[in-house]
Amino acid sequence: MTTLLVLSGLAAALAASGCAAAWLLPAGPGRDAGVVALLVGTAVLCLVAAVPGPVASEGDDLAWLLPVVLAPVGVLGGGPVTALVLRLADREEPGSSGPGQFEQAAAVLRGGAWIGVFERAGIVASLLGGWPEGIAVVLGLKGLGRYSELKGGDQPGGAGGGVAERFIIGTFSSVLWAAASAGALVGLVG
Repeated sequence: MTTLLVLSGLAAALAASGCAAAWLLPAGPGRDAGVVALLVGTAVLCLVAAVPGPVASEGDDLAWLLPVVLAPVGVLGGGPVTALVLRLADREEPGSSGPGQFEQAAAVLRGGAWIGVFERAGIVASLLGGWPEGIAVVLGLKGLGRYSELKGGDQPGGAGGGVAERFIIGTFSSVLWAAASAGALVGLVG
């Protein structure tokens, strides 16, 4: 067993525990620490995956752990990360009061967390299955499904501005997370 494989196993465990904390704990310091652990663990996995050649081979004891952990982290881990990105995008200017435009737009884009889970599952499965064109199918279906909200969200009487921007920022962060996780898995296992 190589040092890189052991490091990958530890990073995968950190990412998985951070993902679980980010999904299961109430908002607050515990959930925030979970998101940090998720980000750090996944970043280490991406760095190790950049080493030429697969890190794990079929005979390694930890080789089974990486796909079992990284596929769910690719699907579920994107939710807390996307929420963090949207919170950062919605930061208010000092001295303003009330919810930000992205927070208001969230009321129009209901079900986004679950749609994101299915989106990332489709992307991870497409990339691991060697069919990157599946990303276009997933994004096309998502865009068609959200068309009415995207078209009417910025209209008078709607939720106000920010609907399309929230959709784009959330989709990009979700897709990048899924692609990075699947890429790390391919780089680690081969």
